[in-house]
Amino acid sequence: MNDHHPAGQGPTRALTVADVLALPVLAAGRPQVVTGVPHLDRPVRWVHITELTDPASFLKGGELVLTTGMPLPQDAVGVRRYVDELADIGAAALVIELVRRYHRAPDTLVDACRRRGLPLVTLAKDVNFLEVTQVVHALLLGNQAEAMRRTQRIHEAFTTLTLRGAGPEDVVRAAAEMSGRTVVLENLVHQALICEPSGLTVEEALADWEQRSRATGPGDNTAIRGPEGWLTAPVEYQGERWGRVAVLPARTDGPAFGPEDVTLLERAAMALTVARLIHPTPWERTAHRNALLDLVEQRHRSAEDARARCSALGLPTDRSHFVAALVDLRAGKGGTEAESRLSEELRTAGVPALVGELTPDRLGILLALRTSQPWRPVVERLSGTVLALAPGAVVSVGSEVTDLTDTARSFREAARVAEATPPGQPLPQDRSFHELSDVGLRRLLYALREDARIQEYTERQLRRLIDHDTQHGTDLLTTLRHYLDAAGNKTTAARRGGLSRETMYQRLRTIERLLGRDLESGDQRTELHVALTALDVLRAD
Repeated sequence: MNDHHPAGQGPTRALTVADVLALPVLAAGRPQVVTGVPHLDRPVRWVHITELTDPASFLKGGELVLTTGMPLPQDAVGVRRYVDELADIGAAALVIELVRRYHRAPDTLVDACRRRGLPLVTLAKDVNFLEVTQVVHALLLGNQAEAMRRTQRIHEAFTTLTLRGAGPEDVVRAAAEMSGRTVVLENLVHQALICEPSGLTVEEALADWEQRSRATGPGDNTAIRGPEGWLTAPVEYQGERWGRVAVLPARTDGPAFGPEDVTLLERAAMALTVARLIHPTPWERTAHRNALLDLVEQRHRSAEDARARCSALGLPTDRSHFVAALVDLRAGKGGTEAESRLSEELRTAGVPALVGELTPDRLGILLALRTSQPWRPVVERLSGTVLALAPGAVVSVGSEVTDLTDTARSFREAARVAEATPPGQPLPQDRSFHELSDVGLRRLLYALREDARIQEYTERQLRRLIDHDTQHGTDLLTTLRHYLDAAGNKTTAARRGGLSRETMYQRLRTIERLLGRDLESGDQRTELHVALTALDVLRAD
């Protein structure tokens, strides 16, 4: 028999009527299914040989009943009663041997079995019923022993996870791996916080999640629920419910959820409860962080998966534009508090967003805005909240994008702005955040200050002048600065430096000689201006 789950980690498929009929010991009797073909997937719990007129009184349900047909009643009423009792007790199938009493199945028996949906199988040749029971019971007992071993492995796996303090992502991942099915953890408002797909894509698992989840009614125990047949279990502690965990059916036809799946999900729910107790970060915050990191680092398998995951977290993915912002708190100014405050601020303002910590002291924010909704007032409000919490914080914003999959670009732009913002950088006059248009030459060079090429360029352009000032106690570097700031106007430069025009001319000639430069050349003045600006940035760092 085939294992339904990958790597033999999940439950083995239950032995069915079809499986038993395919066994050589029964196949030798040339079995023919007369009625109940759609029900051949019924599980077989045991095999029962009987020559009694009332075999149902000795059954518990799930048995494959073997008979030679000798005890069947003669009258139609008696045959119907015989079949009804088997069907009522839940017999898996009736197998009758057409060798001794009958050579074809009686019409009354066929009609009665068809009416009750009971599989009726005839055997054209003599079969050793005792051998059938030995073979099938050996398989069933082997399955039971293996099921006990698998159940023990389930308990051991989740106990290990709990003892090492595993987080909710680890628990959900383990449940998906052991069940071979997609597992989802959701909160009380039907947002999918963690999804570990198996056999399904993220898009297939999470499409229209809230609507589908609400259709899968609540419950106080582990059970199969809803129109899609989800196996769900509540996650709670001492009467306080935090959410529920769901195992989704496989996309292809396969066996229904069994006792092992129930055990696995209950253990997963218990492990999630412990994870919630020992990890103080709310699940929603972790979910937002992971979703943002997936967008920033473009870790989604497809654009559809990205939209499905974010939509399942409550972010409208059909909004007309998105804006990414970064909050650099700098010097550890309460990242957790800022994260909570900003989330609450956006919720109060009715602005859908993801808010989460990307790195220590850096928060990421993704705003989902309607066509008519300008983003600048929203970011200005957020910046005010941030600066009230951490006056030295820096808020950087990327450009607007119209597709969720382009938000990585908006985050990259915001990161470039942040990298180009030195400590103490004055805010623009009209706002309390920084954007790409604020990044001029000095801030660009600040962002590139650790690049060896910038350092080498600066040293090559100005080294001789710096060495001369050091050795002779002069200040030609300042003279060059005044001259370049005055755009080559010697009179203005002399006045700024408190020098006579003759002294200015003399110093400029010395600078030209030391650097081998023509200060009348606009290109060469530009090169020196860049080098001097870079030197200021490097010295200030």
